[in-house]
Amino acid sequence: MGSTLVRSIWQRSRRFGEPTVGHPVFGYRHAKRLHCCELSFAVVNSIHSNHPRYTAAIVDLDGTMVDTLGDFQVALNAAMADLGLDRVGREFIEHTVGKGSEHLVRQTLAAVGAPESRFAEAFDRYQHHYDRINGKYADVYDGVIEGLVRLQANGLALACLTNKPVAFAKALLEMKGLAPFFSTVSGGDSFERKKPDPLPVVRTCEALGSEPSRTLVVGDSVNDAAAARAAGCPVVLVRYGYNHGQPVAEVDCDGTVDRLDAIDLG
Repeated sequence: MGSTLVRSIWQRSRRFGEPTVGHPVFGYRHAKRLHCCELSFAVVNSIHSNHPRYTAAIVDLDGTMVDTLGDFQVALNAAMADLGLDRVGREFIEHTVGKGSEHLVRQTLAAVGAPESRFAEAFDRYQHHYDRINGKYADVYDGVIEGLVRLQANGLALACLTNKPVAFAKALLEMKGLAPFFSTVSGGDSFERKKPDPLPVVRTCEALGSEPSRTLVVGDSVNDAAAARAAGCPVVLVRYGYNHGQPVAEVDCDGTVDRLDAIDLG
């Protein structure tokens, strides 16, 4: 569905005879200005300044671009069943995800009363089941594809940075038609430390060739905000994500939005 929508946006923009520049998605030449009134979001203008506010954006995955709670629930409970343990509910998962797969499995074992000594087999079964169902119970949030198109149309280089294992992240992005937007994808096993440590953000800025102060971080939780702040990046959070069950209004960030295509790029 994602690739079809991006192609539709391109076809509509061509009717207006806009100038074109190179674009990595589907081999098309992408319009500098996209007329997207039919998709109910604002017209994206050509960049009028040689010094844009942002030169790049680092975008989180789970809870920011894709709702993956269904995947987590199916994989976790299948793993617990393999070990003869109790199931966990969606609310527990929503409050627990965001700090990597190892943390999620450990917290799940604790929640069902299992000892830490069962972590290795639980993690192995979780990885097995997640690989089997990755993306099948997940949906791209409204406004995400339009938002990514808008960021690229404004000249921003894009990276996806998540605490999800990188192999799972890349497969999910491909499945949902989002992979072509990103020049680099990094996961929780790509660096020595995960978010909220700033190291992944700093390394991703380096990979993008962008100064942290001009690299916008987009996420859904305090993990994204804390990592961005420590790395020296501006950060915007979406209001619909997970954030351990806490409202993002309480998080130290530079703004919150209801949709990815509502981010202020001025």
